[in-house]
Amino acid sequence: MTDSAPTQSLQVQAFDHITLVVKDLEASRKFYVDFLGMDHVPRPAFSFEGHWYQIGDQQIHLILEHDQSGAAGQADVEPNTRTHHFAFQVKDSKQAYEQALQQGIPIVSPPKSRPDGAIQTFVNDPDGHIIELCSLG
Repeated sequence: MTDSAPTQSLQVQAFDHITLVVKDLEASRKFYVDFLGMDHVPRPAFSFEGHWYQIGDQQIHLILEHDQSGAAGQADVEPNTRTHHFAFQVKDSKQAYEQALQQGIPIVSPPKSRPDGAIQTFVNDPDGHIIELCSLG
């Protein structure tokens, strides 16, 4: 029996990107660029279609649904605030809610306070991915 050195954790350095499968790249572009204000950035020449968007130092990668991808969206998930979702920090989530209403963006939950004082609004992107838009108080 030999003693082995303890295993060290990987020490993740940063969050890099989120990848989502979508049915319509143009509808998604309107949501992520026109509504959320992200920048469309170049992507490598993969063998499948997609778009990349910049969020500060991170990116969101969209893959057009195809025969080798997963299914687009979250059709099998009941839209609510306590299921699979990801969050973006915004300046004012109440304003984001009003803008979503004006632009016909599906609302999952209107603005509400979290126990830590942040305000959160939940919306759906064109494929039903649940997205939290949160702001500090």
